[in-house]
Amino acid sequence: MITEASRLTRILPERQAKSLARDRGLETVGDLLAFWPRRYRSRESDLGGLTEGEYAVVVAEVAKATTRTMQYRKGKMLEATITDGRDELRVAFFKAHGHDRALVPGARGIFAGTVSRFKNDLQLTHPGYTLLDDFDAGARKSLIPIYLAVGRLHTWTVTEIVRTVLDLVEEPVDLIPEEIRVRRDLPTRAQALRGIHTPDSWPEIHAARRRLRYEEALLLQLVLARRRAQTAAQVTRARRPAPDGLLAAFDSRLPFELTAGQREVGETIAAELAQPTPMHRLLQGEVGSGKTLVALRAMLTVVDSGGQAALLAPTEVLAAQHHRSITAMMGDLAEGGMLGGDTRGTRVALLTGSQSTAQRRRALLDIASGEAGIVIGTHALLQEHVSFADLGLVVVDEQHRFGVEQRDVLRGKATQPPHVLVMTATPIPRTVAMTVFGDLETSMLRELPPGRAPITTHAVDERRPGWLARIWERVAEEARQGRQTYVVCPRIGDDDPPSGDAPARADRDAEDSPSPDGTEPAPERPLHSVQTVYAALTEEPALAGVRLGLLHGRLSGDDKDAVMNAFARGDLDVLVATTVIEVGVDVPNASLMVVLDADRFGVSQLHQLRGRIGRGGLPGLCLLVTATDTPSTVDRLLAVAATTDGFELARLDLAQRREGDILGAAQHGTRSQLEFLHVLEHEDVIEDARADAFALVAADPDLVDHLDLRAAVDARIDAEQGAWLERG
Repeated sequence: MITEASRLTRILPERQAKSLARDRGLETVGDLLAFWPRRYRSRESDLGGLTEGEYAVVVAEVAKATTRTMQYRKGKMLEATITDGRDELRVAFFKAHGHDRALVPGARGIFAGTVSRFKNDLQLTHPGYTLLDDFDAGARKSLIPIYLAVGRLHTWTVTEIVRTVLDLVEEPVDLIPEEIRVRRDLPTRAQALRGIHTPDSWPEIHAARRRLRYEEALLLQLVLARRRAQTAAQVTRARRPAPDGLLAAFDSRLPFELTAGQREVGETIAAELAQPTPMHRLLQGEVGSGKTLVALRAMLTVVDSGGQAALLAPTEVLAAQHHRSITAMMGDLAEGGMLGGDTRGTRVALLTGSQSTAQRRRALLDIASGEAGIVIGTHALLQEHVSFADLGLVVVDEQHRFGVEQRDVLRGKATQPPHVLVMTATPIPRTVAMTVFGDLETSMLRELPPGRAPITTHAVDERRPGWLARIWERVAEEARQGRQTYVVCPRIGDDDPPSGDAPARADRDAEDSPSPDGTEPAPERPLHSVQTVYAALTEEPALAGVRLGLLHGRLSGDDKDAVMNAFARGDLDVLVATTVIEVGVDVPNASLMVVLDADRFGVSQLHQLRGRIGRGGLPGLCLLVTATDTPSTVDRLLAVAATTDGFELARLDLAQRREGDILGAAQHGTRSQLEFLHVLEHEDVIEDARADAFALVAADPDLVDHLDLRAAVDARIDAEQGAWLERG
C-alpha cells in the first residue's frame, strides 16, 4: 500500500529517487505531491516572446531538420527549425546521432533549454526534449505543468513521475473537515492534487489552488487558535498597582501629559494585568509614539504587586538605551534600597553578553533575589543560569527580531505563567497581524507625543557631481548650529561581504546585513562601510573641527556605551554607525540622517532609521543616498521619501517581499513557506480560515475528533521548535 508517508525509493528507479532527494529534498510521496508546478505550458507556445538568457520550455513542431559535417570538429551536427505556427526558433545539436531520427519535420515535442544567440538569431543549443507522442502515452492533457529543475531530470520526467505516483497512492488524507469543505465549496484534497499536477483546464487549476490556499490558512490559524486557547486556560497571579505605590509616584512626576492613545492602551493593559488569566498583547505603533513609556507603566504595575518585569531587546545598544532612558525617567525610584533612593523604588538591572564578569554577577544576584524589579537585557536573559524571584511580566521589544520559542523561553523562567507584552515599531498590516501574531490581542498607538517635528526625506544620487560634497557641508552646518547627525552605512568593514555573512554572537547586533525585505541583490559596486567612511570624514575639509564618533556591533559593550553616551550628551556632532541605531536610540538633538547605499535597506528599515531624528522638536532631514539606477529600487526610495505614514509603507514593504520573509523562520520555522496564500491578496481567505479554526478549537480544543488535522498542526509547531534550535 502506497501512502503519503511512503519513501520514494520504494516506488521510483534509484537514480530518480536519489536526484529528487539530493536536489530538492523530496524523500516521501507527500514531499513529491507538495512539489508544486511553477507554471503551466499549453500546447500552443509563443516563440516570439523569448529573450536571450531565458530558460525556456516550449511546445513546438519541427519545421525542418538537416544534418551536416562540421568544419572544425569530427562528426555531424543537426540543425533544426521548430515553430509554433507563427514564429520560428533554431535548435542545434553538435552530435546528430539519435536526434536525427527523432526530430523529423512534423514531429511535435516539448523543448527545454537556455536561449542563446547565434549570428543574430535566437537558438536552443542541445536542449532537452520529449516528443508529445511519447508524453501523450501517459495522459493527453491540454496543459503541461512546468516544475523547478531537479538535477538532470527534465521537467517532463518530473511530470511523469508525479503522475505515476498519483496513480499509485491511495486516497490522500483530507485535512479539512468535510463540513467546512462543503460549506466553503472546496474540492477534496485528492481532486486538488490532480487539479494541480495533471489539470485539464485553467478552472481546474484555479479550484485546486483555492483549496490548497485555504488549507495553508487553516493550518496557520489552528496553530494560533490552539496557542490562544492554551493561554486562556492558564491561571496566573493578578497584578494590581499599590495605592500610593511605585506607579503612582512615577505618574505624579511625569513632566508631560500622556497622549490619549497612551492612556487608552494603558487602561487596557492595566485591566488585563488585574485578571488571573495571563495577558498576551501586541502593542504596535509608529516610531516615537511612546510605546516604551506604556510598557514601563505596565512594568511598574507588576513591581507594585511584588513581582518582576523583564524587557527583552534585540541588541545590546538598544538594551543599554532602554536602561538609560528608564532609569532617567524613574530617577530615585530606580534606586530602591540604595542610599538616597525613594523608599517606594526598585532597581533596574541590565544583563548583556558583553558585560564584565563582575557586572554580570551583580546583575544576576539582583535578579535572583528580586532586588531588581525591572530587568532589561538581550538574548543573555534566555540563558539557563538566569533565574527570577517572581517574574510577572515579559516585555519583548521589536518582536520581529525574535521567535515564538525565544519568547516562550523567557516565559518559562516564571514560577507561574507571566503576562506578556510584545512591542513593535514596524507597522503590521492587518492580514499579517492575523497570520503571524494571531495568538495575541492587538493594541495600536498612532498618535505622536507633542514635540515630534516633521521629517523631510530626499533620495540623493551620489554619482551626480558635487552632491556628496554638499551633503558633508550640510552636516557641518548642522554641527555649527549645535545639532547632531547620524551617518548610516550598510556594513562594518570593507572586507565584510555585502550579504552580511560576517560572524556575530547571538546577542550581538545583527546589523552586518541590511534587511532582506525588498532590497536589490548585492551589487558589484563597493558598499560604504563605517570604518572607511569614518576615516574619510576625519579628512573631509568641510568637517574640520566637527567631532566624529564610530559605532557598530563589534565594539565591546563598554565602548558602545561610551560612544552612545557621548553622542547623547552632545559631546559628538556626528555618529557614523551601522543599523545598530535602527530602533530605540533616542537623542532629541539629532536633526539630520544620511543613509549611504540606501538601496541596500528595506522599506521598514529605512522608516525605522528615519525615526531616530526629529525627536526633540527640531525639524528632521533624512537623505537616502544611492548609486543605483535600478528602476524598482529607485521607486522604493522615492516611496519612502514621499510619506512618513508607517502603515502605508508597511503595505508597500509587504508587497515587495516573499511570504516566507514576512512570516519568516523567526516566527513559524522552516515549514512556514507559503505557496498559495498571499497575505495582502487573500484577506478574505485568512478571515474565513480564522473563523473556522477558532470555532474548531472552541468545540474540540485538542482536536481529538480530527486526528489527522491535529498531526499536521503539531508537525508545523515541531518545525518551529526545530528551526529555533538550529538558530540557537
